[in-house]
Amino acid sequence: MTTVPVPIPSRTQFVQEAIKHRILTGQLTPGQPLVETELAESFGVSKTPVREALKTLAGTGLVVMNQYKGVTVRTVDADMAREVYDVRLLLEPEALRRTVRARASLDAAGEALARADAAADAAERSLANREFHRALYLPCGNPLLGRMLDEVRDQAALVSAVAWAAAPSWRREATEHREILRLAQAGDGEGAANALHAHIASFVERAFPRDGADDALR
Repeated sequence: MTTVPVPIPSRTQFVQEAIKHRILTGQLTPGQPLVETELAESFGVSKTPVREALKTLAGTGLVVMNQYKGVTVRTVDADMAREVYDVRLLLEPEALRRTVRARASLDAAGEALARADAAADAAERSLANREFHRALYLPCGNPLLGRMLDEVRDQAALVSAVAWAAAPSWRREATEHREILRLAQAGDGEGAANALHAHIASFVERAFPRDGADDALR
């Protein structure tokens, strides 16, 4: 058992971030049960911060709480993926358009791309890609819009992690990321927004095609 030397008020946050990291890096897989006692022992804490962390993660859509089955990592299927990506398609290109219009710094996006290129594994790459997208929409000038996109960010990362496990496509997406950033840095907000829209739409259609074969990716 690993003892975590963190202050009591920080334990719930620590456990929440640790469980989230394990989910988004594939250490905890979709459908896997999350047992409070096992997690508490793993993190060296009582069950209380684990229970509170799981409630928060349920609110963000990463885990599912069921009175009969307990808590499990959320399963990704075509319907769930399209719901999440539909929100991104509606909001993220507009946020990027506003970021470019505001001439906000895109240095963080460039740094995230560099981290993705240098990533040693899919887990590091996934986390860097999340930061790339966030660096594009967060400086949009509308904090509410940023928070709304933050709310679906983890679910989108879960979708991409499951899709990559089935059919890795990160090289194509890295090329698309570079083009989006190039357009944004050149001040072409409309071009960058259109490229981002195409990037998001093509990913979900490749991973979850609308051809009647909508079996869940597990």
